[in-house]
Amino acid sequence: MAGWNADTAAGPLGAGTVTLVEGSSFCISMPNGDINPAHPHGLFVQDTRYVSKWALTVNGLPLEPLTAELKEPYRALFAGRIPRSDGYADSPLIVERLREVGEGIREQVTIRNFSLEPIECTLQLVVGSDFADLFEVKEARIQRQWEELRHANAGMLAIRGRWKDVQKDIAFNAPGADVTPETITYRTIVQPRSEWSTLISAVPATGKSGPASFSHSGGGLSPSDRRRREWVARIPMLRMGNPAIERTLRRSYDDLGALRIEDPNHPDRVVVAAGAPWFMTIFGRDSLWASEMALPVDPSLALGTLQTLADRQGSVVDPVSEEEPGKILHEVRLDVSSGLSLGGKSTYYGSVDATPLFVDVLGAVSRWGFAKETINALLPHADRALDWIRDFGDKDGDGFVEYQRLNPNGLVNQGWKDSWDGINFADGRLAEPPIALCEVQAYVYAAYLARAWMAYDDGDDGLGAAYADRAAVLKKRFNEEFWIPERGYYAIALDGHKQKVDACASNMGHCLWLGLVDDDKAAEVAGHLMSPEMFSGWGVRTLASNMGAYNPASYHNGSVWPHDNAIIQAGLVRYGFVEEAQRISTALLEAAEFSGGRLPELFCGFSRDQFAEPVPYPTACSPQAWAATSPILLLTSLMRYDAHVSRGGVWMDPVLPKSYGDLQITNAPLAGGRVTINIRDSVPSMDGLPEGMAFHRGHRPWITELVEQADHRSKS
Repeated sequence: MAGWNADTAAGPLGAGTVTLVEGSSFCISMPNGDINPAHPHGLFVQDTRYVSKWALTVNGLPLEPLTAELKEPYRALFAGRIPRSDGYADSPLIVERLREVGEGIREQVTIRNFSLEPIECTLQLVVGSDFADLFEVKEARIQRQWEELRHANAGMLAIRGRWKDVQKDIAFNAPGADVTPETITYRTIVQPRSEWSTLISAVPATGKSGPASFSHSGGGLSPSDRRRREWVARIPMLRMGNPAIERTLRRSYDDLGALRIEDPNHPDRVVVAAGAPWFMTIFGRDSLWASEMALPVDPSLALGTLQTLADRQGSVVDPVSEEEPGKILHEVRLDVSSGLSLGGKSTYYGSVDATPLFVDVLGAVSRWGFAKETINALLPHADRALDWIRDFGDKDGDGFVEYQRLNPNGLVNQGWKDSWDGINFADGRLAEPPIALCEVQAYVYAAYLARAWMAYDDGDDGLGAAYADRAAVLKKRFNEEFWIPERGYYAIALDGHKQKVDACASNMGHCLWLGLVDDDKAAEVAGHLMSPEMFSGWGVRTLASNMGAYNPASYHNGSVWPHDNAIIQAGLVRYGFVEEAQRISTALLEAAEFSGGRLPELFCGFSRDQFAEPVPYPTACSPQAWAATSPILLLTSLMRYDAHVSRGGVWMDPVLPKSYGDLQITNAPLAGGRVTINIRDSVPSMDGLPEGMAFHRGHRPWITELVEQADHRSKS
């Protein structure tokens, strides 16, 4: 996942960096809790850095970090100590900072005195706001200099920034403090074996709820706590015999809940942001993938994502933003200056895969039991997306969808491996556009089948047959044009000269899940994906280690991405390679244990034989939406759990490894009701089925199978 101008890499956040996230707000700080403007740290609200400095000292000394513990995705407790002035190692002064992020930042600072004598303490907080745009911070190129006005009075500091005709404000509230335009200062005496505490907050003026956003009520709950409680009440509760895997799944649920953001035009509509720290906004590809993986947890996330993307579907040809009629956006930004975003547009459409994925996800959502009129309202958008595939996606009329950026500032590569060097030949040469990616053809194939099935399901046999035929032609041509017989795997792409880009890459695993791979080729594909060159021991690498561009510490050329692996694993299950799928699932879930149960966006591709722990990628997003939802897909794939409400069925046929233990899931959403799922000694059962729904032991019929059956009936 990359944002605009992705050819410029983000600077490292620093070792031990702590990231808190809630909706479209996030805060990045040092391990002791300080925010340092020399690093890409800060409090960001709606893509603006409202707090660029937040440096705490006691008696003139910064905190020596002891620990930082994440309580919730939006709350952390930092513990540090104050060095002694007499040279002794141990300090009697311990400082705790309980920080919460919402529409601003709220921090309770507590000084504990563990000595037998009273100690005078001067606590000082130096604050600053540069109102920098997120991209300025991410790329370390602050361009705009805001005219700054500061006003201090009793317990309050207000900072106003002006740049041209734009004004931004933030208020720092510190009751009982001496406040100057630069500092917030408390002077106190902490008694022996006692403590002193204060509360400091900073709330931007964003037109939302202001200081009340941190009011604690209803048993001491903040709005973020209440939002989380509501989320927990509506999602499944999971218990597993393996406590480590249970912890990872629960962390996934928590992170997914924190990454939910509201559509500004429809506050009742919730979508999934791509990830913290740099992508707290809706991304076409990322939000679609994440919400589809999360269907068994909360199907409404996928529906809200589809509705929001439909509202912003392309309508004109605009080379600057790469908008085209019917195209689904790549990225929306909330508050980006015209000098930093691509061509001054708040929406960028440079994605080749979001448009077919939109149709594919709509097909998946339609199976989870939403009202027919809800799905029908989105069908015209699906048809416009399919028109884009025909009229704009297939640039040369060869039946494959290609990409080539429309302006020199756009993304060079526009699939999920969107770094500048992400698509290359086996010898390391870069592929030249227009480029037809193998997995994009799989998404198009799935889109054709999804639309065919929705047509058949609605009684429109003519439309169903037309898209079924398109899918069949695409599958045949794909297996002819992309297969490399002498290597035994699929080309990652066809380049601008229709040459097979012959690198051995993970992309072909996506073709497995969506059924584009011919049965007689699947075993060779699985063998390559699980080979020592591809499988690191922690997961499948994006690129094989014997390829010319391989680099285990690169973004897309040898790293391991959890979402990529979850898709591959689901594909292996589909084609019957259960043992291989179990190896991937187990490896990733074990990797999560080294990061507190949270899978990051990616980690380096070093072999497990070389390093006993997964090697972090320096600028990986964490939490990140499709990484957070990957454990959900890993588990449901091995449960072989899926629903098709219009056919009145739910299917399950588990192949969970014994090490996972027994499984119970309560409060699982299904057809407007809630069910309980049990798997004991590999035997599944389900309680509380809604009326009209039946439980089946086996796999849910694939859309390929349903379309084939319907097509046969319509033609017979």
